[in-house]
Amino acid sequence: MPENRALGSLRTTMWRLNHAVPGLIVAARGQLALAEFVRVDVTEFVATAGARFRHPGGTGLHLPELRLRELLPGWDDDWVIFERDRLRQLRLHQLEAAAADLCALGGYAMALDAALEAVRSEPLRESARRAVIGVHLAEGNFAEALHEYKRFRALLTEQLGVEPSLDLADLVFPREPLRNRTKAAPV
Repeated sequence: MPENRALGSLRTTMWRLNHAVPGLIVAARGQLALAEFVRVDVTEFVATAGARFRHPGGTGLHLPELRLRELLPGWDDDWVIFERDRLRQLRLHQLEAAAADLCALGGYAMALDAALEAVRSEPLRESARRAVIGVHLAEGNFAEALHEYKRFRALLTEQLGVEPSLDLADLVFPREPLRNRTKAAPV
């Protein structure tokens, strides 16, 4: 629609919103913003994530906040795609960090839940699989860790034609220290 008509629609919408909820929209210096009393899930999520990364391993872990829904589903504007990906990456890092923190505290069931949520979101993400394997190993469930590694290896090979990193393989199949492998056999 023409710009003058779009601006008219915006003014009408602003009037209706502020009539229904006085002070909901604040206009200042040519910008529109939501009033401070409005809670925005994305803003809260980013603030929680920021606090968590500034104070890793701290208390106050809330897994439901890590289950953030997709930002503006169905929108394909460049800025939305960028923000959606940024939030997705932040969420994945949060899930992996939560899994590590919970595992260190002995909360294996919740740690595994967080790690599996990361895997569900991004099945080809090695760091998510590492979190799952790490929880299994911390619990002493070597068979589960091995099963997860083999499942991931098969998926990577089938989907991308690559192998997991040596670091991931070393979690499940620890190699001998280099000094032991280079010793000469006794004569």
